[in-house]
Amino acid sequence: MAKKPVKAYSNLEFLNSADARTIRILAEYLEPEARFNKYKIKDTIVFFGSARIMSKREATQAYNILKSSNPKMIPDFPQKLRIVQHQLEMSKYYEDAVELSKKITRWSMNLGLNENRFIVCTGGGPGIMEAANRGAKQAGGYSIGLNISIPYEQFVNKFVTPQLSFEFHYFFTRKFWFSYLAKALIVFPGGFGTMDELFEVLTLIQTGKIKKNLLIIVYDEKYWKNLINFEGFVESGMISKKDLDLFQFCNTPNEALQAVVDHFDKLKKKENKG
Repeated sequence: MAKKPVKAYSNLEFLNSADARTIRILAEYLEPEARFNKYKIKDTIVFFGSARIMSKREATQAYNILKSSNPKMIPDFPQKLRIVQHQLEMSKYYEDAVELSKKITRWSMNLGLNENRFIVCTGGGPGIMEAANRGAKQAGGYSIGLNISIPYEQFVNKFVTPQLSFEFHYFFTRKFWFSYLAKALIVFPGGFGTMDELFEVLTLIQTGKIKKNLLIIVYDEKYWKNLINFEGFVESGMISKKDLDLFQFCNTPNEALQAVVDHFDKLKKKENKG
């Protein structure tokens, strides 16, 4: 008796082949959509930022261990000491992200709506992502983790709501879900990935591909202006002066929360008038 052939949708060799790439791409669109609908996720507030920023507790522990060590027994001790000192300084952003996420989650939960509105969403990994998911969990709310399969750094942190934890293969489908549901982006200090996420969204708004009124908060004006001369883009004629209005700086969790609340209050008033 001939062996029964495998159905196409059960054929893993085919589904993981180049020929089935379109199916895999569609799966990374349709499966998240189905889950968001199931859990009534209407929209999100996205946190971007470095995966390498430690909590204050972790950074303090690393600093104390090195500081109490014998410098003669550790190669490149001065350089390593500078690194852990810097990690301790940067840990303030982790703590700020926890606090801001907690405040936003409490605010959204107190709106008393039937749908889940303004849910904290991150890349699901460590660092700032973990901090934002942690803050939402401490507030007793949901949070989303849009994880990506890469060779290093990325793992799903334990604070993501399990039923809202996703694993993406394709960066572009992950980016779609970041921007499609987002009502606000809050961009903490980060590296190439954070820069990519910020500038892609700014480009999509600038070119009219994103038409919704999307709030973009860049967190800690001093930090970012030390890295990027935003006004220099205008002075060199590379962007218009009005393009700088596409985002705003905030420097504390309370300031960022107020910007979020004010933004949505204005939108609500416009909707009511309309």
